[in-house]
Amino acid sequence: MALAKFYRAVTADSAQDDERAARNAAIHVLSLAASKSADGLLDPKLVLAWLLTAAGAPGYLIGALVPVRESGALLPQLGLAEWIRRSAERRWFWAAGSLVQGICALGIAVVAVFLDGAAAGWAVLGLLAVLAVARSACSASYKDILARTVARGARGTVPGIAGSVASVIVLAFALLVAIRVIPLTPGAIALAVAVAGLLWLLAGAVFSRLAETPADTDRGRGFAIADLAGPLQDSEFINYIAARALLIATALAPPFIVLLSADTAEERQLGSLGILMIGSSAASILSSYIWGRLSDRSSRWTLALSGIGGAVTLGIVAAYGFATGGIGQGWLAAAFIFFSQITYQGVRAGRGTHLADMDTRGEKAVYTALSNTMIGVLLLFGGGFGLLAELAGPSAVLAVFAAMCALAVLPALRLSEVQRRGD
Repeated sequence: MALAKFYRAVTADSAQDDERAARNAAIHVLSLAASKSADGLLDPKLVLAWLLTAAGAPGYLIGALVPVRESGALLPQLGLAEWIRRSAERRWFWAAGSLVQGICALGIAVVAVFLDGAAAGWAVLGLLAVLAVARSACSASYKDILARTVARGARGTVPGIAGSVASVIVLAFALLVAIRVIPLTPGAIALAVAVAGLLWLLAGAVFSRLAETPADTDRGRGFAIADLAGPLQDSEFINYIAARALLIATALAPPFIVLLSADTAEERQLGSLGILMIGSSAASILSSYIWGRLSDRSSRWTLALSGIGGAVTLGIVAAYGFATGGIGQGWLAAAFIFFSQITYQGVRAGRGTHLADMDTRGEKAVYTALSNTMIGVLLLFGGGFGLLAELAGPSAVLAVFAAMCALAVLPALRLSEVQRRGD
């Protein structure tokens, strides 16, 4: 009964007062908090990049970390959609994906200790690719599971709480590294990656206990290209994709802010590991729950406000960079990262809740997989922004990102108020 009361208090959901609803919400929070904490401890653009740099891996392998992780987590989802749709109990996809991620993280920790040079780079990249595919199984299945196990009105709040809890854990790790309680050595950082692996194993085990009502399945036919006709002719989906595609700028921006904060390669490496982790964790702690609650009221406005916030924040950073040539390391860099990551948290909350609440006529898995595959393809071209930074500087890239965020507001406002519809 105490769990049910707490559930009603944090979600403002007076209609759901049974222990099953509260227990499911608790399982979601614990599993997601463990998984998101593991994500932060194994962050490819910071932690793995630092580890491979320390191991003397070639630059081209380090540069491939983020594209492999992001695209690998998105591109396989269309192929997984049919498998998920044919399964009555879909929590096993998320649980298995989490377990495989844990095993891969433990493997990366071992590689970081015993290998160096190109061998370490290729081994980490291979394990990261497998981890990314496992992550895609979690992503492709989660929105459907969330929609069937957590009531409307709580589907943004529950992940928001988990995000805040995970951010406290990652922030604590970042602070301990920054003040050298945790030494900035390959062995110590590899141990943190191993902890990430254990957290993923825990998340998978807990999520398998979710009380899931068997889903309707269609075992009479296989997946066909014709299944994509519905989403691609759905104006709601088209506007959703347009907004989400433009708002990937909020995810790609932090490394370019870090580039503006340092003058040497060594400063960039050390600065990114401290400033970016602390800034993004603090932003998530303070904003995840708020964005989650707002998205349960209007995911449409959550995306629009995130676009406005991203345009303003990144526009200011770009203008400052053009005017001064850099932002320096310290509080100013941390503040820019902090505000940029607040907008990123808004994008994550808005896009997830909107897709969970959107009317997909029983094809949630297909909509999720198609949207993630389309975004994954776009992310493959994200390396082009690195080339632009080499040619014109990071300020130019951030100016482009600011423009993308501003353009995202229009398709976001064209979305429907899906939270006002009945289940």
